[in-house]
Amino acid sequence: MRIGELAERAGTTTRTLRYYESLGLLPARRTGNGYRSYDEDDLRLLQQIRVLQDFGFELEETRPFVECLRSGHPAGDSCPASLEVYRRKLAELDECIGRLSAIRERVGTQLAQAELARAELEAAATAPEGAPEPRCELTPPGP
Repeated sequence: MRIGELAERAGTTTRTLRYYESLGLLPARRTGNGYRSYDEDDLRLLQQIRVLQDFGFELEETRPFVECLRSGHPAGDSCPASLEVYRRKLAELDECIGRLSAIRERVGTQLAQAELARAELEAAATAPEGAPEPRCELTPPGP
């Protein structure tokens, strides 16, 4: 198939396919008249790249999966290098989840303090004369 058909079937653009070709992720086969030529294996390769990118993998991180497919494996993630990329990505995601959990906890604490301060303001609005003024303060984030 030609580049336009491959792009359409893969759900991408011809420009993207040329970019993948320039990076060595997609083979650069040409017909006698100079047109790029692709087959079903190339489509499968592109689908693997797209799935990995949907998972948050950088384009360069897809290379071991592409090489695994090119070497004849039925799945791009059955090679040791691909498995190692999965392990690194999981560690990266775990670290990110940890950071987000800590931030969520801090935001939750800040919300609780803000709600308490709001309740104090509302109570002060109905407080008798001479009652102490409510304090509004932002607690700086912890270490």
